[in-house]
Amino acid sequence: MPILDSVVPSEFRPESVYLNTAAVGLLPARSVRAVRAALDDGVAGRPTDSFGQVEEARAAYARIMGVSADRVAVGSSVVSYSALVAASLPAGAEVLTAEGDFSSLVNPFHVRGDLRVRSVPLERIPGAVGAGTAMVVVSAVQSADGRLVDLPGLRAAAAAHGARICLDVSQAAGWLPLDAGAYDFTVTVTHKWLCGMFGLAFLTVPEDFGGLLPLSAGWVAGQEPWASCYGPVTELARTARRFDEPQSVACAAAPRSLALVEELGVEAIHAHDLALAERFRDGLARLGHEPVPSPGSAIVSVPGLGGRQPELSAAGIEVSDRAGSLRAAFHLHNGPADVDRLLDVLAR
Repeated sequence: MPILDSVVPSEFRPESVYLNTAAVGLLPARSVRAVRAALDDGVAGRPTDSFGQVEEARAAYARIMGVSADRVAVGSSVVSYSALVAASLPAGAEVLTAEGDFSSLVNPFHVRGDLRVRSVPLERIPGAVGAGTAMVVVSAVQSADGRLVDLPGLRAAAAAHGARICLDVSQAAGWLPLDAGAYDFTVTVTHKWLCGMFGLAFLTVPEDFGGLLPLSAGWVAGQEPWASCYGPVTELARTARRFDEPQSVACAAAPRSLALVEELGVEAIHAHDLALAERFRDGLARLGHEPVPSPGSAIVSVPGLGGRQPELSAAGIEVSDRAGSLRAAFHLHNGPADVDRLLDVLAR
């Protein structure tokens, strides 16, 4: 993977063995420069073309996810977009979720109070879709332990029963090849595998918007934003931009971070990340530890080792403790030496 070898060292220089992308991804140097320039502009009182940055980010994300930019909305969080999708369902609709999935995705469906939310183990999701299922709401990759949902099985089951799919790709976009057009809705934050900042999220919608109401539409969602500043917005954007939300300085970083993902290529990143995860799994077996089965995942979770997180941090290795399990996430800035260092400390 020569492009990773040539580009990555100039973009990432962590002071630790950073294996915690599943919590917060590292910001590449090019994005740091863009954010600093935006902050300098704010200090100096220079106008910033935030709309231009948003459109750059929208177009780049659309290319990465294989859809038209007209189907991509730019917002602030998964939970705000999950709530938008939840609000589109009729009272009494059945929603199928995975047990223990991330709260920001599933909680808006629970707080409605008038939906029938049914949760099953992740591996049972495709088989649990039935004739009465209106929507399946699930993460492509589980945050807690890296397990992947059976995406082909899910798509087939949803098609057979006429159910829609809302897929959270926060732990997948940037390393797992995905076609957002294969799902009704996808949501993601950018501060993990897409190497962006907190406060930026993407929503992909069907061409007909899938019945979503622009409940949080403000002036930026107008067809002509500068003509939509006062009073009701008389004409919403004719594209998914009608679901846009006002943006922060995170939009200065996004075009640069997404350009890096495009430059390296998701397929190459996928191969790189999985090779490191497999190296770690092999090493764990030699040490007598058994990770949560998560074939094909860049996240490896090891039950019983979460308590060693403070010790690892003190040794300059950053991982997460999730309910007593050690969670390590391998991304493009990591190399074999990082895996071996983690295994060495665990072996002590």
